[in-house]
Amino acid sequence: MREGKGGKGRTQRKHFQQSRENVWKWKRPDSESSSSNPTSTRFDTQNPAFDHYYKEQGILSSDEWDAFMRVLRTPLPTAFRINSSSRFSADIRSQLENDFVHSLQSEVVVEGDDTDAIRPLPWYPENLAWHSNFSRMQLRKNQTLGRFHEFLKLENEIGNITRQEAVSMVPPLFLDVHSNHFVLDMCAAPGSKTFQLLEILHRSNKAGSLPDGMVIANDLDVQRCNLLIHQMKRMCTANLIVTNHEAQHFPGCHLNRNYDTMEQDQHIARLLFDRVLCDVPCSGDGTLRKAPDLWRKWNTGTGNGLHNLQVLIAMRGVSLLKVGGRMVYSTCSMNPIENEAVIAEVLRRCEGSIELVDVSSELPQLIRRPGLKRWKVCDKGMWLVSCKDVPKLRKSVVLPSMFPSGRSYQDVVDSNCNNSIIDDINGNSEDGVQVVKNPVMHEITEEVSDVPLERCMRLVPHDQNTGAFFIAVLEKVSPLPAIKVKPRKEFGNQHEEPENQGNEDAQVLQINPSESTHEEVFEEVSEANINDNEPDTEDLKVSPVTCEEGDSKEAQELRNVENIANITPVKRKLQIQGKWRGVDPVVFFKDELIVNSIKAFYGIDKQFPFNGHLVTRNNDTSHVKRIYYVSKSVKDVIELNFSVGHQLKITSVGLKIFERQTSLGGGSAPCAFRITSEGLPLILPHITKQILSASPIDFKHLLQYRSVKFADFVDAEFGKRAANLMPGCCVVVLGEGNKAATEAPQGDELTIAIGCWKGRASLTVMVTAMECQELLERLLMRLDTVTEKVCFMQENKPSINVGDEAQESNSKIEDVEATLC
Repeated sequence: MREGKGGKGRTQRKHFQQSRENVWKWKRPDSESSSSNPTSTRFDTQNPAFDHYYKEQGILSSDEWDAFMRVLRTPLPTAFRINSSSRFSADIRSQLENDFVHSLQSEVVVEGDDTDAIRPLPWYPENLAWHSNFSRMQLRKNQTLGRFHEFLKLENEIGNITRQEAVSMVPPLFLDVHSNHFVLDMCAAPGSKTFQLLEILHRSNKAGSLPDGMVIANDLDVQRCNLLIHQMKRMCTANLIVTNHEAQHFPGCHLNRNYDTMEQDQHIARLLFDRVLCDVPCSGDGTLRKAPDLWRKWNTGTGNGLHNLQVLIAMRGVSLLKVGGRMVYSTCSMNPIENEAVIAEVLRRCEGSIELVDVSSELPQLIRRPGLKRWKVCDKGMWLVSCKDVPKLRKSVVLPSMFPSGRSYQDVVDSNCNNSIIDDINGNSEDGVQVVKNPVMHEITEEVSDVPLERCMRLVPHDQNTGAFFIAVLEKVSPLPAIKVKPRKEFGNQHEEPENQGNEDAQVLQINPSESTHEEVFEEVSEANINDNEPDTEDLKVSPVTCEEGDSKEAQELRNVENIANITPVKRKLQIQGKWRGVDPVVFFKDELIVNSIKAFYGIDKQFPFNGHLVTRNNDTSHVKRIYYVSKSVKDVIELNFSVGHQLKITSVGLKIFERQTSLGGGSAPCAFRITSEGLPLILPHITKQILSASPIDFKHLLQYRSVKFADFVDAEFGKRAANLMPGCCVVVLGEGNKAATEAPQGDELTIAIGCWKGRASLTVMVTAMECQELLERLLMRLDTVTEKVCFMQENKPSINVGDEAQESNSKIEDVEATLC
């Protein structure tokens, strides 16, 4: 879809800003409507145009149609995924397998249903994803189901699980992400797939260390970016950057060729990605079970209108992909115009540099259908099997890339003849659009695609009781093909603007500077990019080189093209300076006085990298409230973004690790910055001061009562050590046994710890009530005795003297001592 000046992706933005309500939830009709039509319902789960379209496309056999439609008209079951990088992932999985599976199944048996209440998804690795057959109303029906419902809400809010549609979990699994990969999620909001990618990235890393890779999560809509940021806060990661760009125009950050080679060892020269997730905006008819209001809205025009945008986003994705990298293209649509037609067009444009990967042997328990090799285009009720059939007035809407062969109108010798035949037979409507009374009036051979589209996969609802999805896995085997740049009118009185060759994805020319024997890595600046005045480069395979007088002709041509690309008119001045309107700047925090005070106060060891890893979102570093920590990979990307003129519009970056404490006497403490709950797991193994180990009973009291006086701790020695700490933030770690350890504890990935504030007479927990509740639940599981569970849940707030109550509990703690980590 071609945008006009200032268009800013109207169709794409409209898709993103839709806010669908839960129309499955019944609302009582008003008296007038109910009296006039007592049998009326809130929605109608049928659409004759939908039935006719997909029967004609042949997405499944005719004998499956009834089963397909029957499942499509039922509400979507609940599915959720355990965060594999969470320290409690094993506990949660055990709770599901050993507790909820049995207790919930007894409820199903009572109701006379022979289906599983909850079960792990068979195709998801290690029982980390689960399927539930209960509706929301059923979850509130009785005490057992209510407990499960509260479990889901709490763990989802904390970040230990993510409630996500089952088929939506599939694309990241086919990306084959490793911990050192740079990953781009092009259309990321609301963020469930991004969260999944970060899980995979972090899974093999120990506490206190970060993976070498990173994820850039991008979305067009600012509000959806905010939703994405909120979701990602649950992940507590320093390896994420959230950006706000049109996916088809995502910036290609590339340093100038004359960049100091001595500095190249410390900087990324070009932002390319090992993995790209291209989950494009689509018509969304695969979500009919979740959003049944789509039944009445569905029409063929939506998919046709999004086709070109989807091609542009996919082409931009492959241009940002490293050679040898993998991209997954996916939609929640069943429409071949949005799926197979897009993949076929990308493969044609890339001319062999991109291959469609056969992943039929991966995830063998996932039931999938092969992609289609033939399909038709429906436009205004008219079925078209070839671009020869497209009426002249519809050629700007029905594109050749929508058809299996992808032949352009210029390649069709007899197109005018065929169009005139259709015009004569069918006539024109009042608005100039041709209406076909009989869909096929003459014999035309149906086109068949010549690319291996059977390697794509289509997931349909009745195979495994899910939604519908389309997935294609692409691999970049060589740089993108060359496209010749033709001179055009002068631009800026000094340079010529390259002509747009009809590909708005800014395809590239290529030249190998080292061997100079074939073309590799030239850039063509699209008309859209020039209008937006955003510098952009494409598929650079090798490190930047400096063009000298003795360079080859190819290298000289490369320099000329790049000069065109780097034109920056006054219109773009604010953006080049990094001043994105409404977005806080990203600034490296270099206040040595504050940094050194933090290091000294917490005794942070030298192994923890500080220099260059702290950022803030405030230009005035004297009034910084929050300090964020970024991984080395994110740090390199930020530095690259500085070097190229702030082309990335960064809305969120880094992990909030320190925050200025303004209450509880924070201003008078030796260090006014406390460690945040998000940053504690990262820095915990490196702290040597302001850290204590508490017995389980004292740890429990801190979680329950939020503030405990030093004299009221069960372990008097722990109370004394707490009183001797410096005023300010401290860390309390759950210890073993009924006595706290005398030495500073060493944290690892299984350590349970909380941040506290040491005041004049008490310790106060600096953790939210929900986090305290979740930690108490985890303690209950680890204690694993009925007596302790009753004690934990029924115990009242202690009086001034907590010691008497604690003495009674000490003997119980000793009994369960061996069960604690």
